[in-house]
Amino acid sequence: MLVLVTGANGFVGKALLARCIADPSLRLRGSTRAPVSEILAGVEPMLVGELASDTDWTEALKGVSVVVHTAARVHVMHDVSFDRLREFRRVNVAGTLKLAGQAAAAGVRRFVFISSIKVNGERTEPGRPFTPDDPPAPVGPYGRSKQEAEEALRKLGLDTGMEIVIIRPVLVYGPGVKANFLAMMRWLHRGIPLPFGAIHNRRSLVALDNLTDLVRTCLRHPAAANQTFLVSDDDDVSTEALLHRVAMAMGTEARLIPVPVSVLRAAMRLFGKAEVAERLCASLQVDIERTRQLLGWAPPVSLDEGLRRTARWFSARDD
Repeated sequence: MLVLVTGANGFVGKALLARCIADPSLRLRGSTRAPVSEILAGVEPMLVGELASDTDWTEALKGVSVVVHTAARVHVMHDVSFDRLREFRRVNVAGTLKLAGQAAAAGVRRFVFISSIKVNGERTEPGRPFTPDDPPAPVGPYGRSKQEAEEALRKLGLDTGMEIVIIRPVLVYGPGVKANFLAMMRWLHRGIPLPFGAIHNRRSLVALDNLTDLVRTCLRHPAAANQTFLVSDDDDVSTEALLHRVAMAMGTEARLIPVPVSVLRAAMRLFGKAEVAERLCASLQVDIERTRQLLGWAPPVSLDEGLRRTARWFSARDD
């Protein structure tokens, strides 16, 4: 079975290819938007350019049975786009639909779309984790673009018969992680005191190894067809507890100051960090029962083991 993975040099795409490479029943093709210096041995490279409404996927789709679409426009630091939603739609909606439409026309059997929990929303109330059936409530342009892409894909699936599988990960961490999670590890490594010792929220996370294991399951599993799945490590933690567990994995201690959440939120708002404060202080939990029941799947890697693997990568970095 030939599988096309878009975003082959990205955080999720690269890890997925590495996980699948040992499966002799799979042939792997990885697409990128720009030339890359190297790609995994055994993966057929395919340069397709930017993900957009005019991208030609003809060559990349030849002989493909399953597409796993990991490429996307994600959060852009210091984004200066005049219309951020328009830019997210251009890539995440129009670009995705172009790929999926050509995939259906080429006879691709299944399209696995890596979406985002932001389709559900940004926060949950105590005892009410998100489920796949909750009404979508995206807040920012990224989440809205992912929701619109999901809706367009479902309609395309109904019109063409191509199976659509949607996976909404929570925060993904693991070797190669960037952005806020990497910054957090750097703070802990340097022993910087952090004002997060009084945050007792509950948040779901997912190890990169768990996400890629679920995606691999969804390549073939008959019950995955036309379903939406949430995924996590199934071990929800507070921001305070997460910092302690990351520090333990790194062989250090978290120096946390118990600043009241109301004070922390107000201070971060003053510095233009209201969105960061929300992610640090609010709860966001998911219920993965459908994923367990329909697929017989459970996270193969615990939260602590996932953190240890991430810590080993962090220690081995040369930057």
